Amino acid sequence: MSRVGIVTGGTRGIGRAISIELNEAGYKVAATYASDDQAAEEFSNATGISVFKFDVAVFDECVAAVKKIVQELGGPVQILINNAGITRDNTLHRMSFDDWNTVVQTNLTSCYNMCRNVIEGMRESGFGRIVNIGSINGQAGQYGQVNYAAAKSGIHGFTKALAQENAAKGITVNAIAPGYVDTDMVRAVPEKVLEKIIAKIPVGRLGYASDIAHATGFLVEERSSFITGSTLSINGGQHMY
Repeated sequence: MSRVGIVTGGTRGIGRAISIELNEAGYKVAATYASDDQAAEEFSNATGISVFKFDVAVFDECVAAVKKIVQELGGPVQILINNAGITRDNTLHRMSFDDWNTVVQTNLTSCYNMCRNVIEGMRESGFGRIVNIGSINGQAGQYGQVNYAAAKSGIHGFTKALAQENAAKGITVNAIAPGYVDTDMVRAVPEKVLEKIIAKIPVGRLGYASDIAHATGFLVEERSSFITGSTLSINGGQHMY
């Protein structure tokens, strides 16, 4: 029986590429989204992947959604990709509490919300693959992104701790830290700023969503069982340490 996997923020950008990667590998994929019904419907029609609408920042919605996914896809969730994320950029002295809190809840607390609702099933079945999507800006920081950088940095610590807690149960927990990837979020950056960013990437281009998806597909394989608590940086050489 095919394993059931959830990809949060799974209908657009990096999440879309990951959903397609896992679907083509034979997994039963549930792609989640928060607001854009039309984009989600078009994605589902084009790919045949099931979509589920809920807010990953709200614990009770995650509880209900996971139960629905298990019921509709016919099995426990054994693969979870925590990809959902937003930005609300500003310097700290101009940042509202709402902009801080919304980013932290959506980008970081969502990892708790989703993992908490699948981890017991993974432990019972003796198999689980969790991949949390961090960011180069969670590793190196970024001007105007104290909220985003803090949340993404938190993901890397969350990953290491959860990996230690569940390693003996056949569950791996890893993170991927993408650099600047050619998505709508990055393309929204002013052109002159984007040119400066690309100039600092040694390979000379933005990443592709497929670059992240391929790595995710590798990490969720059964034969990747000796890789846990790791953060894989995929950034074209922009940040090395």
